[in-house]
Amino acid sequence: MASMLLNTSISYCCYFPSVQTKSKKTLARPGVKNIVLVEGVRTPFLLSGTTYADLMPHDLARAALQGLLHRTGLPKDAVDYIIYGTVIQEVKTSNVAREAALGAGFSDKIPAHTVTMACISSNQAMTSAVGLIAAGQCDAVVAGGVEFMSDVPIRHSRKMRKTMLSLNKAKTLGQRLSLIGSIRLAHLSPELPAVAEFSTAETMGHSADRLAAAFGVSRVEQDEFALRSHTLAKKAQDAGLLQDVISFKVPGRDIVSKDNGIRPSSMEQMGKLKAAFVKPHGTVTAANSSFLTDGASAVLVMSEEKALAMGYKPKAYLRPTYGTPKVLERAGLSMSDIDVFEFHEAFAGQIMANLKAMDSDWFGQTYLGRKSKVGTPPMEKFNLWGGSLSLGHPFGATGCRLVTTVAHRLQKEGGQYGLVAACAAGGQGHAMVIEAYPQ
Repeated sequence: MASMLLNTSISYCCYFPSVQTKSKKTLARPGVKNIVLVEGVRTPFLLSGTTYADLMPHDLARAALQGLLHRTGLPKDAVDYIIYGTVIQEVKTSNVAREAALGAGFSDKIPAHTVTMACISSNQAMTSAVGLIAAGQCDAVVAGGVEFMSDVPIRHSRKMRKTMLSLNKAKTLGQRLSLIGSIRLAHLSPELPAVAEFSTAETMGHSADRLAAAFGVSRVEQDEFALRSHTLAKKAQDAGLLQDVISFKVPGRDIVSKDNGIRPSSMEQMGKLKAAFVKPHGTVTAANSSFLTDGASAVLVMSEEKALAMGYKPKAYLRPTYGTPKVLERAGLSMSDIDVFEFHEAFAGQIMANLKAMDSDWFGQTYLGRKSKVGTPPMEKFNLWGGSLSLGHPFGATGCRLVTTVAHRLQKEGGQYGLVAACAAGGQGHAMVIEAYPQ
């Protein structure tokens, strides 16, 4: 969970008032191709089991792709490649990128692949897009992510699967009857997917609880941070700042146009909830954790040259790498240079522990090989439009939301540099510097 430290369009589409960007050095380098974010969209993020319940993952991904096409007016044949991130795959659409792309009307001649890297899957989709463009293989790549927790694949037990496969191969009635006779009641127990690491069998909630305990993050601190997230998200939603959200007509149901998990509460109400993972004394609860979410996102990434030739006004430059300290060092920036911070909020305890680690000389020296601490983001610059705790966290889609939010906040606030960071299962993390495109 400390991994975010360790490893780590067309201009009319945005309705933010023009704010003069602060004048700082640019991260552009001679001879290095500039890669830009042209536009980013997402479906509303919804609590699993609600309005999207009867859909499939590729339906949401297709909606995000169609929303991107509609907002940018992008000719479908101008895209060279499509990459999507997802975590819990629907077995019928294992390459969901391809199915969604075909459904959205893209040519079958455009390659598409799906990447999985836990909660940073769409981050990696964007990084792969940047790599393809930097290598000169592509000029325009659509990246995105999708997660659909309303209907996850549930398997038969392994013994039952082996029996069923053997039945399929059985040649005689006797062989079939013998196999059927070998089935026991215990074989019928289903295997439910768990948000857990295979190597440790530990869920992310348990990891967050241990991390919070290790860094002395109290239950009150976690609840306060979660309440902040929901309050800021509600304020941003009411002010119309969440411009990346597209309206989506759900077949057979209503048009969905906003996230439905934003629920400001009170410290008193949050304090009544019991520990969700480490019982009874854990500090991670349903109130200070991100919730199971359905949603999809999509971004258009292009070489600056191609974007300008097509008449687009990019939103931002993308400068990706892994890990907060590394990304700052490679960019030649310090924490004070960053105007906008957007960190993934898997759990309030995970965020607070990371902030404490970033503010610790001991941690910096012991685990990062630094002379001193990384430093903490000023809270007046941090996740000001809410975060995963309130907006929702479709595992494979969050990364694109983070990057698009940074680009929009830089435009709104007049900043030049933004920093995205996110943790992922397996002790992994991703960080990216986003530089505002000159207005």
